Amino acid sequence: MEVWEIWWVWIAAALVLAIVELFAPGFIFVGFAIGAAVVGVALALGVTMSLAWSLVAFAVVSVIAWVVARAVFGVRKGQVKTFDRDINEDR
Repeated sequence: MEVWEIWWVWIAAALVLAIVELFAPGFIFVGFAIGAAVVGVALALGVTMSLAWSLVAFAVVSVIAWVVARAVFGVRKGQVKTFDRDINEDR
């Protein structure tokens, strides 16, 4: 059995990515964490995948999760920062 076929490795990767997301702003790693968790759960339920299909599933779910998370939790209306002056013009 190869390491990418072990379900808890994917779940551990998901947890590490979720912890890293706490330190990185902008929903950078949340999609990757969800993708790894989905692949881990699929492997735990008995779905057998090769490395290539595991990575494809991980990539597809990660992109979908990132787009959904960005749409749901992204920048809200009224939170856009605008600048009225340029700091370089004060000289």
